[in-house]
Amino acid sequence: MSLARIKKGDNVIILTGREKGKRGVVRQVMPKEGKALVQDINISKRHFKPGRARQAGIVDVEQPIHLSNLALVDPKTNQRTRVRTRILANRNKVRIATASGEQMTKE
Repeated sequence: MSLARIKKGDNVIILTGREKGKRGVVRQVMPKEGKALVQDINISKRHFKPGRARQAGIVDVEQPIHLSNLALVDPKTNQRTRVRTRILANRNKVRIATASGEQMTKE
């Protein structure tokens, strides 16, 4: 997978699928699989048998979404945007929203 510009804690919008248009915060990024878990998005039901550590029942589980189906939300315009990276004078690498030029920060 190429450079994943989506990081944990970013605000994202879902581009395709049954959750299209919904917004959420990234809980976990899986760069090797090219997927991310978004809070309260893409939830499915999981049926568990009784075991030593857990009870039997039906549990809601968040499923990962492919990174190509996510877009970052611009902090200034609150719309989806692409991101580019810049290296500042103090050698820190930052992500900058292409549309507004605003620096991307995590929440």
